[in-house]
This record gives sequence, structure tokens and C-alpha cells, in this order.
Amino acid sequence: MMRFAALASVLCLAMPAAIRAEEVDQPVVVELFTSQGCASCPPADALMHKLVEREDVLALAFHVDYWDYIGWKDVFADPAYTQRQKDYARAMGRNMVHTPQMIVMGQEDVHAADPLKVGDAIKRHQTGAQPVALDLTATAAGVEISVQARGALPKGALRVDVVRFTPLRRVSISRGELAGRTMAYANIVEDWQQVAEWDGQEGLKLTVPLPGDQSLAVLVQEAGSGPIVAAAQLK
Repeated sequence: MMRFAALASVLCLAMPAAIRAEEVDQPVVVELFTSQGCASCPPADALMHKLVEREDVLALAFHVDYWDYIGWKDVFADPAYTQRQKDYARAMGRNMVHTPQMIVMGQEDVHAADPLKVGDAIKRHQTGAQPVALDLTATAAGVEISVQARGALPKGALRVDVVRFTPLRRVSISRGELAGRTMAYANIVEDWQQVAEWDGQEGLKLTVPLPGDQSLAVLVQEAGSGPIVAAAQLK
């Protein structure tokens, strides 16, 4: 446990000194697939708390439901999130899924219990081109989403997804592999919806409802669980 804490601290400090909050344009998206029924997931769940502190990272926890049979039903799990993980596996040429798993920018599979590998993957995606400008603005009418191409885009349609998530919740688990533990979970995805399909030819503007007590992020992603080309979080 002490070794994990030390490694997590290293990851937190791994952001180059030259990258300051005001210089970060778009964050690197890290999706964690986890479960309250998975005994090997707590280190990855703890790592999420470090990732959400970083201005250059958008960390999202998708709770899957295939551990529920052991005796504890994950209160955040959704079959749609399990399907999202399976779609990533299919896109990467794999026929199995596992927890904990992190997917970085929809492109790179990283074992979520290894903070150094996660940190390296984030760093690799910090210097890539950002071909899409994505802006979010809160108004009285809702959240205005503006999407504009600013570079070469892949052929085919792009998805524009709105993700609503809760920054922190604690759960006391009474059954299953983690029975008797109270866990704190960060950036738990509670709703994920495609709101538009975009061909990238002209700018796109739309408005979605305000998130209420939740936080809100927008992802622009190639169809078929391809790379994420833009991301933004409403501040």
C-alpha cells in the first residue's frame, strides 16, 4: 500500500513544470472501467483521485456490471458502460475485457493499477495535434457547445457525446469481494449520451440542459469507439 501511494505521488508530480493550468488547451481523456465487486480495483479507484486533481486530465469512471453476480450489485454500474468497454476491445482487436482498465484518448489500453504506465500514456497524448476546437459555455438556457474543425479530420462521422458525472461519492459495501469496506469513488459517470453526429465540414453549435448538481463534459470521438479528437469539461 505504501508503494502504491508513493507511485501515485510520482504520477501526480509527473506533469511537466512547463505545463500550467492556463496553458492547457484540451485535457487528455482517461476512462477507467471499474467495479465495486472487483477486489483488484481499489488501487485504480484511488488513482482516480490523483488524476482528477490534474488540470490537464479529464478522468471518468465507468462502472461495469459483469461483477454483480458475485454478490454485490455495483450501484453505479450500467450495461451501456460494459458495452462501451467491449466496443473498445473490439476496436483494438481483442475479444476479452478486464477490470481495472484505463483507456487513454480512446486509443491506448493501460492496466489501471500501474500509475507509472498511466502517467507515461498521458504524457504521450499531451503533445498530439488537436484538430477540433471545442468550447462549452453555461448560459441561462443551458450549456452551449461549439465545435469547429481547425485541422485535418478523419473521414466519416464523429460523435458528440455529453457525459454527466458526480465528482465524489462514498459507498459502504456489504457483500462480494470488497465486503466490509467503505469506498470513495471519483468522477463517477452517471449519464452518457450522444447528442449529435458531426461530419466536420462546418461548425456545429447546440445547447444541452445544465447539469444541476453533477459535472459535465463533452467528448468528440470517431465513430466505432475510435480515437477521441476533442474533449472539454464545463468549469
